[in-house]
This record gives sequence, structure tokens and C-alpha cells, in this order.
Amino acid sequence: MSGGVHSEQSSRGPFDVVCLAASLGGVQAYGKLLARLPAAFPAPVVLVQHRPADTEERLVAVLERRCALPVVPLVSGRPLRPGTVHVVPGRTRAVFDDRGRPSLRQAEGHRMADELFASAARAFGPRVLAAVLTGRLDDGAKGVRNVKGAGGRVLAQDEATCGELGFQMPSAAIATGCVDFVLPLEVLADALTALVMVPGAAGMMRVALPPWARVVTPRPAYAG
Repeated sequence: MSGGVHSEQSSRGPFDVVCLAASLGGVQAYGKLLARLPAAFPAPVVLVQHRPADTEERLVAVLERRCALPVVPLVSGRPLRPGTVHVVPGRTRAVFDDRGRPSLRQAEGHRMADELFASAARAFGPRVLAAVLTGRLDDGAKGVRNVKGAGGRVLAQDEATCGELGFQMPSAAIATGCVDFVLPLEVLADALTALVMVPGAAGMMRVALPPWARVVTPRPAYAG
């Protein structure tokens, strides 16, 4: 974890942040998942979904009706709040700086999950828990390599609960070899709770990263 980011959060559990990504079918998936998280869930949650701009207030309103945790829009420069769901605004790129604070910019293209996951891995290192839920295309596949390469954990929603059209995003993430567990949505929600809240669960629920899936850092050229 770079620079001791969020050392005050480290005493609460093994993960400083839970990052979630979804696209097609994401509103329903998020609603079902968040409904299963207990009110005592201690880690901040950051979720991104592919959707038009200026819709975060509607998504916040929908999710807070299903969730025991507070649900708020993610705000640029504002530290994450423990036990709170932070919603990335539509058509917005969210990345973490080296202090773990989010920065928001208008997104170009659809790769919002990749950037969120990659920056979380840089900022929080092994204390990142990420999950790729239902959606089309392959956003998140590059980002999960960064999370797993930094020592974090990655979950993905299974095909049965995604449906045929929504399994593209989880499938692309799974194909990297960097997903620890592929789970039905309800079980995935319970796994998040166990990993974050059950003492020792993060250590027991560990799957080794295949060597071919590791993110390789090039060696600096010899200067002579």
C-alpha cells in the first residue's frame, strides 16, 4: 500500500476499499447485492456503472432504498467514508490519488472500471477487494490484473445470475486468470461480507495468482 494510505482504516479489517463494476443489468444487480450487506459493514464501497451522465441522484435514490448502508455520490477530493456506498456519477472517470482520495473527470469511452480498479491497486495495494458484475463488453478485465497483481482480491458474478447478455464483463475478467471466485450474485454478496468482516477469512479464502497472469514491471535499462 503506497505511502501508508488510510492507515486509520487498516485497523478495521483486511480491506480499505471495495470496488464494484457493472453495466447492463447493473442497477438490479447492485440492488440485490447491497441489500445483503449488513449495516455494520465497515469498509467503504465504490461502485461504477455504465450509464448516461446526470443520473447519479436517481441511482443513489434507488440503491439507498435497498441498502442498510448510507448511499452517497462519490465526490472529487473527498475522502471515502467507512461503511458507506459511494456511487460514481454517470459518464465519469474516477481514479484514486496516492492518498486514496478520488478524482473525477468526464469519461471518454467505456473503460471506467479499468481505471477505477487500477488506481485503487496503486493507492491501496493488497487492501483492495474488487468485483465485476453483470455487463457487456470487457471493462474491468485490465483493471483486475492490477488489483490481483497488487495482492488484492477479485470476485466475479457467475453466468447463471448474469444472464447470457450480461456475462461479457465477468467472462472477460475471468479469462485473465485473476479472479479468485466466480459466484452467484447472492453468494458473492455474502463472500464480500465474509472477506471484510470475518476474522481470518481473507487469509483462508486465498487463491494463488497464476504466473502468466501477473503484471510484469519492466526492468530499468542499465545505464553503464
